[in-house]
Amino acid sequence: MTRVAAIDCGTNSIRLLVADADPATGELTDLDRRMTIVRLGQDVDRTGRLAPEALERTFAACKEYAEVIKAHGALRTRFVATSASRDAENRDEFVRGVVDILGVDPEVITGDQEAEFSFTGATRELAGRGGSYLVVDIGGGSTEFVVGEEHAGAARSVDIGCVRLTERHVRHDPLTLGEITAIRADIAAALDLAEETVPLTEDRTLVGLAGSVTTVGGIALDLDAYDSAAIHHSRITAERVGEVAAMLLSSTHEERAAIPVMHPGRVDVITAGALILHEVMRRTGAREVVVSEHDILDGIAWSIA
Repeated sequence: MTRVAAIDCGTNSIRLLVADADPATGELTDLDRRMTIVRLGQDVDRTGRLAPEALERTFAACKEYAEVIKAHGALRTRFVATSASRDAENRDEFVRGVVDILGVDPEVITGDQEAEFSFTGATRELAGRGGSYLVVDIGGGSTEFVVGEEHAGAARSVDIGCVRLTERHVRHDPLTLGEITAIRADIAAALDLAEETVPLTEDRTLVGLAGSVTTVGGIALDLDAYDSAAIHHSRITAERVGEVAAMLLSSTHEERAAIPVMHPGRVDVITAGALILHEVMRRTGAREVVVSEHDILDGIAWSIA
C-alpha cells in the first residue's frame, strides 16, 4: 500500500487526490479529493500567456493543497499540467511558482500522455468486463480521445475545450445562432483531426470524463444536488444529452447558475462543454455515454503507486 498525492492542473480547474494505492488488488482508496476553479487558461488562446491573476489563483490553491498533502503524509506527489501551460509563453513562471510551493516539478505533459492517464483512470474499474472503450476527456482547453481495451491504444488530443471555445466565440447570453454555428464548426474540424488517428465510429463503449460531462450527467439525472456517487458510471442516452445541451443553449447565466448540480465556476463555460459532448455522440453514433468521476487524476495516482 502506497500513499500518493496526484495533482491535475488543467485550463479551468486544479484538482487534488490523496489516496492509498494497492497495486496488488488494483484498489485506490480516496483520502481526500478536491477541486478548485482557478481558470489558469484565462485568455491564453488570445494572448499566448498565463495572466498574472490566473497564476495568483493557481498558486493560492497550490498552497492549500500543500497543507493537505502534508497532513495526510503522502509519500509521493506528482503534479501534472495540461493544455493551458503547454500553450503559454511564460510557463517557466508557472513552473517556478509550483516548485517553490510544493517542492515538485510540474510536468507539462503532451496530449498523448494526458490521454493515457485519462484512459487508465477511467477504465481501470471496468477492466475484466470485456469489450473496447472510447474514452473522451473534455477539458477546458483541449479534448482527448483514446481507444483501447485493457490498455490505451490510439490516442489524439485536439484543441477544443469548454473554456477555449467560450472565450473564442461567446459574446452573448444566451448564445446567438452565429456563435453556436461557429462553435460547432470548430468541434467538427477537431473531430476530423481526431479521426485521423482514433477510429471514432467503431462499436465501443463511450466513456466521458471531466467536469463538463459530469455536470451534464447530473443535470440529465435531475439531481437535487451534485452527487458523485449517483453520477459515477451513470449511463446517459444520446437523446438526453441532446435535451440538456438544447436547454443550456437557450438559458441565461442566471438560469444556469440556479441549476442544483452546477458549480459556480462552470456556469459560463458549460454550454460549450455540453455542445462538445453532444457533437461527439453524434459523430460516433454512440447511443449512450458512461459518465465517469474517475479520470486523469486517478491515472496520475496509479502512475506513481
